[in-house]
Amino acid sequence: MASFSVEEFVGNGVLKELLPKLLDEGWDDVPTMKLMNAEDMDAVNMTQQQKDAMEIRSYLHDRLLMQYGDRLEASKKCLPEILNLSHEDLSSQFGMKRGHIARFMDRTNPCTETLPKPYNLPSRQFSSTSSGKSSTFKSYESMNSNKMKSMQRIPVFRNSPSYDKSVEGSLADFKIKDGYIFKGIVASAPAEPRACGCVQPPPVVDNVAPYSVIETISVQKLAPEYKIGMERLVKSKTPPMKASELWRDKPAILLCIRRPGCIMCRAEAHRLYAKKPIFDALGVQLIAVLHEHIESEVKDFWPRYWGGVVVFDQGMGFFKALGGGKLLKDKFISGFVLNPRAIANYRRAKAMGLEQNFKGEGEIKGGLFIVGPGRTGIAYEFIERNFGDWAPVTELIEICTQLQNQQLGQEESYKSEREYEYVHRFSKFTTSDSKK
Repeated sequence: MASFSVEEFVGNGVLKELLPKLLDEGWDDVPTMKLMNAEDMDAVNMTQQQKDAMEIRSYLHDRLLMQYGDRLEASKKCLPEILNLSHEDLSSQFGMKRGHIARFMDRTNPCTETLPKPYNLPSRQFSSTSSGKSSTFKSYESMNSNKMKSMQRIPVFRNSPSYDKSVEGSLADFKIKDGYIFKGIVASAPAEPRACGCVQPPPVVDNVAPYSVIETISVQKLAPEYKIGMERLVKSKTPPMKASELWRDKPAILLCIRRPGCIMCRAEAHRLYAKKPIFDALGVQLIAVLHEHIESEVKDFWPRYWGGVVVFDQGMGFFKALGGGKLLKDKFISGFVLNPRAIANYRRAKAMGLEQNFKGEGEIKGGLFIVGPGRTGIAYEFIERNFGDWAPVTELIEICTQLQNQQLGQEESYKSEREYEYVHRFSKFTTSDSKK
């Protein structure tokens, strides 16, 4: 278990009393809170016991083992001490199950992709500003100059085995290497033979959906971006709005979820939202799109597995766009039981230890869009060809980085033009004065 609810993350231990202070300082979501360094912790006057608790809970959250947070923290041991305990001690002292012990002792962090090293993360206390419009792949939100400064951050637990890989530095580990092949700006996992080739997978489109298809889709907001202490869901029923309002001022990643109770969908959402600090730095918001509104399912899904905005696409416009104008569907037998890749995807999600249910419609496949601000268009599209296919985070970060770099280049060009114009006017003015 690993929830993105801040209240569940801090549990009933010594961090609970710090929640108001954390909120005031901008540490208002779990992915960002896990990046606190020694200076950040000293700024909120954390005790050593609270620092140890943050280390333990971050380690457990990475391994989806938060159910042991209160018990491990109550032992008043630091993480290195706990990691040196025997399997028998972990079982007897904390009631840890055998499979969970194996995951706990695996210091390579098997449940999540680590943040790139070294990666410069912006301060949470700065906010981004919107920019003007341009063509697709070129116009992305400009970032506050303070956010874009390289910040040298010191790991809180540099000598701890849980942080062998630092979260500081650059995007080098997520950089697309030479020879990497994108399928244009449409990507999908390859199809594999089913039932010895007797069953053919449904076809997928090769071209990106037209922007005009998605901009007028009617959506309804079901949940806002999660922050500490906010209402669990939108209380009053919000009126429908055009989807283009979602990315009017800021680019967005739209994760189209097949079924929020599906373990593979929950695992994908959890994995993507865990990278929120990176997408914050790139000026990109995270939005989940549902094609079915079951209130109990939304409550189970948000913010435990996803802390971003959740919207309801009643007309299934985004899902039809992924299928080239019609819904991309597959049957349980042909699409899952007889599909080796789908079964492998299920096992991958199952290994993360997430809960699941079978409520709702589960045959309509999802996918993902990256959409630029305003009317700049669709920058990237991923199609769930097999049940449980995930868009590669490497590709998402690469696309968002390229777009941001191009936007920054446009801003520099505009700034240079304005400076040239100013100098030219000033020189004309001084020449005119000298003639007089």
